[in-house]
Amino acid sequence: MSTQRAPSQLSENTPVRPVRLRTSGATMERRADGSFLIRPDEPLEPYPRVLTERLIHWAGVAPERALAAKRGRDGRWRYLTYGEALRKVRSLGQALLDRKLSAQRPVAILSDNDLEHLLLMFAGQHVGVPTASIAPPYSLISKDFAKLRHVMKTLEPGLMFVSNGEDYRRALDAAVNREIEVVYAEGELTDRRAIAFDELASAIPTVAVDTAHAAIQPDDIAKFLFSSGSTGLPKAVINTHRMLCSNQQMILQGFRFLEDEPPVLLDWMPWNHTAGGNHNTGLPLYNGGTLYIDDGRPTATGIAATVENLRDVAPTLYFNMPRGYEELLVHFRRDKQLREKFFSRVKFMFYAGAGLSQALWDAYRELMLETCGERVLIATGLGATETSPMALQCTWDTEHAGSIGIPMPGVETKLAPVGSKLEVRVKGPNVTPGYWKEPELTARAFDEEGYYRFGDAARFIDPNDINQGLFFDGRLAEDFKLASGTFVNIGPLRARILTWFAPHVTDVAIAGPDRRDLGILIFPNPQACRALAPDLPASATPNEILRHPAVVAQFTRLLDSFAEQATGNSNRVVRAMLMDEPPSLDAGEITDKGSLNQKVILDRRARLVEEMYSPETSPRVLRVQSHCDD
Repeated sequence: MSTQRAPSQLSENTPVRPVRLRTSGATMERRADGSFLIRPDEPLEPYPRVLTERLIHWAGVAPERALAAKRGRDGRWRYLTYGEALRKVRSLGQALLDRKLSAQRPVAILSDNDLEHLLLMFAGQHVGVPTASIAPPYSLISKDFAKLRHVMKTLEPGLMFVSNGEDYRRALDAAVNREIEVVYAEGELTDRRAIAFDELASAIPTVAVDTAHAAIQPDDIAKFLFSSGSTGLPKAVINTHRMLCSNQQMILQGFRFLEDEPPVLLDWMPWNHTAGGNHNTGLPLYNGGTLYIDDGRPTATGIAATVENLRDVAPTLYFNMPRGYEELLVHFRRDKQLREKFFSRVKFMFYAGAGLSQALWDAYRELMLETCGERVLIATGLGATETSPMALQCTWDTEHAGSIGIPMPGVETKLAPVGSKLEVRVKGPNVTPGYWKEPELTARAFDEEGYYRFGDAARFIDPNDINQGLFFDGRLAEDFKLASGTFVNIGPLRARILTWFAPHVTDVAIAGPDRRDLGILIFPNPQACRALAPDLPASATPNEILRHPAVVAQFTRLLDSFAEQATGNSNRVVRAMLMDEPPSLDAGEITDKGSLNQKVILDRRARLVEEMYSPETSPRVLRVQSHCDD
């Protein structure tokens, strides 16, 4: 058994920004069946029964402090104070109770992140009426609305909310029963039962609101979050009040500096996903902070809005996907004032999933030292929609990208042998009781001892010391066999590719099940590729950049050199294609954990995979010249 502690600080002469972090570690026991049990040394401290108890608290302590803010159409920030939020939550709660809504008749929300959306979520939690934030692409991008219809059939909502009636009209007509009342923030609906949000929020709260709030039990349903996983239609993950509240307490115990000053976040992550909708909306509320809703996106064009927002807002915590950090790095490097404001008070930078390359990690380390002379904590963890999301987290400074840390207080973790890997499985108050109306799916999600099965693998950084943490080791379902029967271990192979191709690659999807050899779909680093082609005009499209001879030549050299060091077909990549479309979170190509969803990518881009393996020569396919066999 191991009882050593996870480090909370580096040595005194290391320039690390001083913040209060978790100082406890974990104990590990190896069992006779080859599994490992990991238990945190620190117990989980008491947490509220309902998350809006924190709203009541902060509305009393700091009623004029901003809970949230979002830019209006005029470009100015619209602020929602704690006092105003509580008043509106109570009024909206009364309106929900008047309509006799419940888990059997919840509120379905069709909206991007906005203040009305936030108020409706909290109002539902305050009076015990579950809400479900639905991915906007199901309504705004889909042509057949199949996923939206499935969601409506699963939920059977008693009330709909749309941020703009005109924008969502086609989706409502295609998938929502006309008998269901619709609330709209903008874009009046005159051809169905509808009410303006401001009118709904004008209900006068009665004692019924307080009675309903007091009657909520911790294991009652707070919300539904839909998670597609790797296959099939979206499944409704039950999120209870206990899950949401315990998870926020875990976060607080991992990052004790949240008690020292009200946290400030600027965040774009969509609320139909657990990272944005649970972690990043709950954290400011729990700790009396402010959430600035970012209308930017982690893309070459979408990052401009984030940059402008960062000129106004200096966050104390920052969350983004690896692609977002790549896009921001370009702006930080060329804009001294921007990077100085960003690093002026940020205590923690979180990246989702294990896809942050070591090259990008090192680049930010250099930028930190250049800008503020200190190293700011940058880390990730492992979580899921089913775990609220935080389950494991690295809460100390480390030199390695991809460390997912150790279990948070209250979370017991089992590493169970599955083939040659160790699957991560967890128990705790933050774990879902299951999937709404899906008993068979629920049963398959847990093992015989009641641990939730992530489907993700982990490996030890140091097998003799669990408190050095764990590394993400890929999805179990991703591994496959080539036509020869050769087994391909995707996690370690992807990590080697990312290191070899750095800094020109953001991530890769590995193709090859039942094929003769391996191929990769490469998601390039736009800035690194652009630097290879300085003769291109500033207006060059991603496709023009990727087809530039210098870019093609560089990737061909990297592909050839990677093939030369391979030991056999299981790790020798023979062909590749450069993707000018980044992986889509909304299309399911990025999981709720932030990592690439291999199966969805290969399915969604099946035509490109076929082109890559076609015997006919395509100018878009890169190939090595010779083959070898295991």
